[in-house]
Amino acid sequence: MISVQKIFKSYDQKVLNGVSLEIPHGTTWSLIGPSGCGKSTLLRIIMGLIEPDSGDVLIGDEKLTSGNKLEMRRKMGYVIQSGGLFPHLTVGENITLVTKYLGWDTAKTEQRIEELVNLTKIDSELLQRKPERISGGQAQRISLMRALMLDPNIILMDEPLGSIDPLVRYELQNDLKSIFKELNKTVLVVTHDLGEAAFLGDSIALMHFGEIIQQGNIKDIVNNPVNDFVKRFVTAQRSPLEELG
Repeated sequence: MISVQKIFKSYDQKVLNGVSLEIPHGTTWSLIGPSGCGKSTLLRIIMGLIEPDSGDVLIGDEKLTSGNKLEMRRKMGYVIQSGGLFPHLTVGENITLVTKYLGWDTAKTEQRIEELVNLTKIDSELLQRKPERISGGQAQRISLMRALMLDPNIILMDEPLGSIDPLVRYELQNDLKSIFKELNKTVLVVTHDLGEAAFLGDSIALMHFGEIIQQGNIKDIVNNPVNDFVKRFVTAQRSPLEELG
C-alpha cells in the first residue's frame, strides 16, 4: 500500500497543499489533472526523489525518510515519459544497470530478462541496440522492463504514453492493463488524459492547484462532479468524434 499523508511542497509558490491519498495493495490508480497541478511532483515525492516540506509517505508500514529512501526505491519501479533511457548504453545495459550495481550473477540476470521479454512482448534482438535505434513504443516497453527488473511491489508511471503515436498508444494501454492485472502490483499512473486514466485505473484522483479535488471511479467523476472545475475538466476531455456522434 501507498499512504500519502498531508503532503505540502512549495518552491516559489505552493505546489502541493496538504495532499492525502491511500492506494491499497494490488490496485491501479490514475492521478490526473491539468499541467502544473502538482501530480508529477507528488509522484517524485512518493519515489523519494523530492522531499516534501511537511507530511509523510508510507510504503506499506514503513515511513519514507531521507535515511532509507535509497532502500525504499528498490521496492518501487519508475517509468517516465519517453522512457528515459541512457543514450550511451544499449537497451540491455539500460535494463540491467541496477542489477549490475547490486551484484546479480549472469544466470539470474538472464533469467529475469527472459521473463520480462515475454511479459512485455519485446523482440530480444532489440537488447543489443542503442535507444536511438528503437521506436517510442519500444522505448516505453524497455523502460517498463527496467522498472520491473527487481520485481518491485509498486510501479510509478509519469505520463508514460504521452508522446507516443495514437495507434501504438492504444496497443500499449491494452498491454499495460493486462500486465498490471497479471502481476498484481500496486500502480500509480500520472496522466493528463481522462480516457487513459479511466481505462488503466481502478480509481482516479483528480488534482487542481496542488489539491486532490475528487477521487473515485470514472462514473462518479463524470456523473457526480463535486464542483465546476471537475465538470469543466470532464467536458474538455470529450472526444470530437463523440461530439459528432
